[in-house]
Amino acid sequence: MGALTGWRTAFWLMALSLAGAGLARAADVNTAATLIYYDAVGNETLDPAEPQSGSSFSQEVLLAVYDTLVRLDPAGNPTPGLAESWTANADLTAFTFKLRPGVTFHDGSDLTADTVKRNIDRNVALGGRASGTMVDSVRLVAGVEVLGPLEFKLLLKGPSGQIPYIMGGIGGMVASAASVSGDDFGVTFKPIGSGPYRVKSFESNVKTVMVRNDSYWGGIAGRPVAFEHHYVPDGRARLNALRSGQANVVLIDPRQIPEAKGAGMTVQINEKNGVWDIYVNLGRAPLDNLKVRQAFMHAVDREALAEALSFGSGKPTVQFFASSSPVYDPALEKLYPYDPAKAKALLAEAGFKGGVDVTQLLLNTTEYKQLGEALQAMLAESGIRVKFDVIDASQFNLFRRAPYRGDFLMARWGGRADPLQTFQELIATGATYNPVGVANPQIDVLIAKARAMLPEDPARLVLLRQIARLGVEYVSNMPLMTRSNVYAFRPGCILGLVAYLPVGDDRFNDVQVAANCK
Repeated sequence: MGALTGWRTAFWLMALSLAGAGLARAADVNTAATLIYYDAVGNETLDPAEPQSGSSFSQEVLLAVYDTLVRLDPAGNPTPGLAESWTANADLTAFTFKLRPGVTFHDGSDLTADTVKRNIDRNVALGGRASGTMVDSVRLVAGVEVLGPLEFKLLLKGPSGQIPYIMGGIGGMVASAASVSGDDFGVTFKPIGSGPYRVKSFESNVKTVMVRNDSYWGGIAGRPVAFEHHYVPDGRARLNALRSGQANVVLIDPRQIPEAKGAGMTVQINEKNGVWDIYVNLGRAPLDNLKVRQAFMHAVDREALAEALSFGSGKPTVQFFASSSPVYDPALEKLYPYDPAKAKALLAEAGFKGGVDVTQLLLNTTEYKQLGEALQAMLAESGIRVKFDVIDASQFNLFRRAPYRGDFLMARWGGRADPLQTFQELIATGATYNPVGVANPQIDVLIAKARAMLPEDPARLVLLRQIARLGVEYVSNMPLMTRSNVYAFRPGCILGLVAYLPVGDDRFNDVQVAANCK
């Protein structure tokens, strides 16, 4: 990392070292308590197929209300959920699922294969009305064949080994027949699942109040009597709610870590398969030029950004996965060392000796603007002049839909259960978050090969690492630093809040409140 001069000094003064803080153990838990969580993201609706629900940063409530056919463990591995087992045919064009007996929805109705079929058929029929993630999840579904009360076959248009992962996400969430029998969508959708919590009340983008499902098939041991999810976009308001006792666990901004610790709170950092990422319009000059994209990579001092802006919660990176992921390749981190001189030389080789002018679509929040301004100042030192096009955070889709505003967009990426799905949504041709083209055609070839392999096939991991390398070498995207979820709570009060890698959120289903806490 270069010397901390100019813009670096200002941001370095914001940084403090962070000591690891573990959860205190409690001999008992308070099952009469209400788990009250203040979050930075809310829910427009509780319909799993609605576009905003596709964001992996708004799924704590969905995961608590709706069980999935496949349950992904904290590392993202497929395990039994509503489906006790599943088998694939030889060419991976059909999967047969056997459902768990004795499961009831919050309205008292039984889980059946017919109800599952209704859910999947609805998700397919919604087409472009659904979220991009849901569209990707059911893209290959040709139909559902009910084989018995608790058995069905998922028929595919082509081979796919991704089905166990997909059925562990929103594509595998199952709602009651009463929820999916009509034309209800979004705000009119009835949120009736079979998960550990049922909805008592819902205010769009304000608050969801849930109560414990005492008939839950997975048991109720240790679970709080209720779970409230509050959407509070202001970080100071969230921390103040914890200090005043309105909340017992809150998501805090990294810059609030020193303040939270100074107030005597426990700060817990959950590393995710999430990054701060620069999404690139590969079809627009000058970023259609590989040398210009490589210049960007060398012009960014990721270590300085991570140290100054994440307050110990993030790590510099050029790839999409946490260091604990099997797809992570430490060798890739050496490809683009911070080197402004190298960046200028690459720009000159690309025909831009005087530098380049680019437009960043900047999301209008304090956190995004802070990072954007730091990046702008940093890139300028290498001759990359950034102009901001400021938009509301809800308008991020302007980058990926014609006529495509901005040369690049910096945003959070929350990860996906299947690493292959990350590549499909970010760097493949036709990718959900990639406006045009592919940086290298071989990426599409390898993605197609990996899609035709089951999760347990060791050759699949080899392909995933090859895709990861091509993506970094050809600068399909420009990851900056890892993004962790940072929580604060009173010491010893919150138990079981583990890092959940499959999505950007963490799973609150099994979080407990300690006996001596409210």
